[in-house]
Amino acid sequence: MNEMTQKRNRLLAEKVIKGLRSRNMEGYFAETREEAVALALKLIPEGSSVTMGGCMSAHEIGLTAALKTDRYNFIDRDQMEDKRAAMLAAYDADVFLAGANAMTEDGIIINVDGNANRVSAIAQGPRKVVFIVGMNKICPDPDSAMKRARGVAAPINAQRFGLSTPCTKTGSCMNCKSPDTICCQILITRFSRHEGRIHVILVNDDLGY
Repeated sequence: MNEMTQKRNRLLAEKVIKGLRSRNMEGYFAETREEAVALALKLIPEGSSVTMGGCMSAHEIGLTAALKTDRYNFIDRDQMEDKRAAMLAAYDADVFLAGANAMTEDGIIINVDGNANRVSAIAQGPRKVVFIVGMNKICPDPDSAMKRARGVAAPINAQRFGLSTPCTKTGSCMNCKSPDTICCQILITRFSRHEGRIHVILVNDDLGY
């Protein structure tokens, strides 16, 4: 990422953080992936139970690896035979890690989900939700954010999961009703009633899809 893009991201992040705070959510800005991990660990007390959906951004910055130690109770659904039990455990976790399919410049977060375990945990259950969001996810407004979530993130994730949906063949959303569709539930997080529950770490990098 070039220097001018990084400078633009810093300025834009100020606007996003202001928007988040107006929506009763906390925002932070990290210049590097390492700084993002340090910020996240400050928000996650040692001994906390921590789980996540398929948050590629948390993996990419090294946060998942940092939590897989005896200092935290990391509930790793990939290592559990009972996937349903792992998903249900998220609702009573101290901390849920999440990414965003898209965000608006004024702090609205949009996520599209197939099984709804991720979006339902963001909406209700875990005591704290920590988002890891690359600046590539920021869009000017809700319409463009929805288009990004459906037209960019969804096709890439469908390809990643090896699904048979029209978007894996065309590269764009076909608004399908395929049995494999991952666009089953759409969560728009525009405000948090619970102060201190939702935290968003913006990273001056391209993360996730």
